[in-house]
Amino acid sequence: MTFSHSTGTRGARKPGRLVRWFNGLALRRIRRRGGRVLGMRLLALTTVGRRSGQPRTIPLAWFPGGEDRWYVVASANGAATNPAWYLNLAARPDDVEIVVDGETVPVRARELQGPERDEVWGRIKDSASQFATYERATDRHIPVVELTRRDTAGG
Repeated sequence: MTFSHSTGTRGARKPGRLVRWFNGLALRRIRRRGGRVLGMRLLALTTVGRRSGQPRTIPLAWFPGGEDRWYVVASANGAATNPAWYLNLAARPDDVEIVVDGETVPVRARELQGPERDEVWGRIKDSASQFATYERATDRHIPVVELTRRDTAGG
């Protein structure tokens, strides 16, 4: 499993206190009802902290990738560095779960690369134009991550 970990030299400010407050509200809504917040389909992503070993949960916009597959973007609003959840995924890509549409799903994470990433990234920007804005704000290569349902019986 390869994650690029690239950082940029310029970018927007990372989300601050207001976004953390909003994330708390969004997580409660996702867990209760699932669905959309501010017009975006959201899921709750739980990773294991790469340093702390503690579960970390964040709401993220998701994009469909077919049955039992979801795409998320490590945009950090166009910041020069990757978000912490992305680094947690890179450290433990098989120790992840999501809550989507009211269902808790164990998933495996894989960063898309090359033409596969470019094709999915183009579809994401077409459906949610703010991601093109984030791309223009930074010189960092913004990761696109595929989350695939993990077979809990087989690991």
